[in-house]
Amino acid sequence: MDEREWLAERFEERRTRLKAVAYRMLGSLSEADDAVQEAWLRLSRTDEDIDNFDAWLTTVVSRVCLNMLRSRQSHREEELGPRVPEPIVDPEDGTEPEHEALLADSVGLALLVVLETLSPNERLAFVLHDVFAVPFDEIAPIIDRSPDAARKLASRARRRVRGAPVPDAALEAQREVVDAFLAAAREGDFERLVSVLDPDVVLHADLGPSAPGDRYELHGVEAVAKQARTYSRLGLVIRPALVNGAAGVVTFREGEPFSVGAFTVRGGRIVEIDFLADPERVRQVDLTVLED
Repeated sequence: MDEREWLAERFEERRTRLKAVAYRMLGSLSEADDAVQEAWLRLSRTDEDIDNFDAWLTTVVSRVCLNMLRSRQSHREEELGPRVPEPIVDPEDGTEPEHEALLADSVGLALLVVLETLSPNERLAFVLHDVFAVPFDEIAPIIDRSPDAARKLASRARRRVRGAPVPDAALEAQREVVDAFLAAAREGDFERLVSVLDPDVVLHADLGPSAPGDRYELHGVEAVAKQARTYSRLGLVIRPALVNGAAGVVTFREGEPFSVGAFTVRGGRIVEIDFLADPERVRQVDLTVLED
């Protein structure tokens, strides 16, 4: 085995963890793959003597992700609501093995939506320290701050992340609530819709830059129920799925993927709905796992 093969083998052993870091940082599997590939290119070209492969690669991937987040932020215009990240879709009957590591620690879409509201430095400090236990001494050089400053960034992010709803654990119970919601929306039954929605329910919708009101956020039972009834009139084919490990749906219009929706069910009611309906980004979601 030559040196390049040896490097490639050691890198592949760490690829899944690196992709998990990048997905939490970027909220996009395709961008996470790009970040991990860039780390491999840098590793294959480096002349450094690397004592700790895990730390070196995590640092490189984090720097790449940080640059991508900063670039994304600099091009982002004023928005009415947060960007809905790229979901991970699995069949209704269970998560695919290759997705299990990416979805560890309950990386629901609702959590990723909150992460989208953080600054790049806050997001990096929180993800690396709170999720992957990277010490602040190692985080500080990546963001060009002191360890104390990195600690404060993570603490600020942590307070925001505490607001992300955690779903009920039982998938079957989640699905019953989501099915009841979909049936009530389809039948235009406002009272039944209200019965499965939490009073403080929130809906995030990302329709893409070409749509009017491309990103919006609705609060409260009445607003969300009205939107659900409107959505049900679009003539969509709805297919149940797991979205980031929780009960969700993939919808199709004239045979083409139209949207991916994640429902956060807590205490037997829906507390958050996150819909990605940006045509370009929906096309990037891997839906092959749903093929019969």
